[in-house]
Amino acid sequence: MTWNPALYRRFEDERTRPAQELLSRVALEGASNVVDLGCGPGNSTELLVERFAGATVTGTDTSEAMLESARKRLPQCRFVHSDVGSWQAEDKPDLIFANAVLQWVPAHDQLLPRLFSTLAAHGELAVQMPDNLHEPTHRLMREVASSGPWASALAHAARVRPPIPPADTYYDLLAAEARSVDVWRTTYHHPMASPADIVEWLRATGLRPFIDQLSEAQGAAFLTEYEQRIADAYPERADGNRLLAFPRLFIVARKH
Repeated sequence: MTWNPALYRRFEDERTRPAQELLSRVALEGASNVVDLGCGPGNSTELLVERFAGATVTGTDTSEAMLESARKRLPQCRFVHSDVGSWQAEDKPDLIFANAVLQWVPAHDQLLPRLFSTLAAHGELAVQMPDNLHEPTHRLMREVASSGPWASALAHAARVRPPIPPADTYYDLLAAEARSVDVWRTTYHHPMASPADIVEWLRATGLRPFIDQLSEAQGAAFLTEYEQRIADAYPERADGNRLLAFPRLFIVARKH
């Protein structure tokens, strides 16, 4: 998929808020080796640099555009091109931080135990994932994809991001080997100025598997139809804004 750092940063405050909440539940008082998996443009990495002064902080991503943006933002950090599914730690990290990335990676029953096993003693694995595939934003993506002239081209787009398991599944994956596992779910309600703003938010992330498969003209037509449906699904509130509900799942597992 093609990732656009500028589009992603448009709602950076809202995107960074879950990373802040995740980091607030990390118990480490200090760390020497920190990894930010799926670092994007470096907004989450910046939080780690501020929290763990003096630590070696490494960010990874599959998008060269995102990595270049992160390098400009945090030249003191190391940013490397790497896929989360095949990533291997060079040295045992004290913290593996994965904010809004693992939802794109399959086989969590193997992935999360593997990541947890690479931690140093007393290290922590901190994960946040959007849990919104059943929200109107994503249900309508699938409906528009299956009903338009682009249906054949988008037959597989909805399967690019698999559903994530329930919270208790993640607890069971990690609890037998962990000192503690903290799992929680939060639904954010973001005021958005218009249906177009909701579409802009999704263009940077969830819509990518759909739009990337279409020509410019088809993509524009898809987005027009999608925005019309978003307008109906997210009505105006008392102040004229639209309220975007965004559930997210959080996991912090601590090693012995």
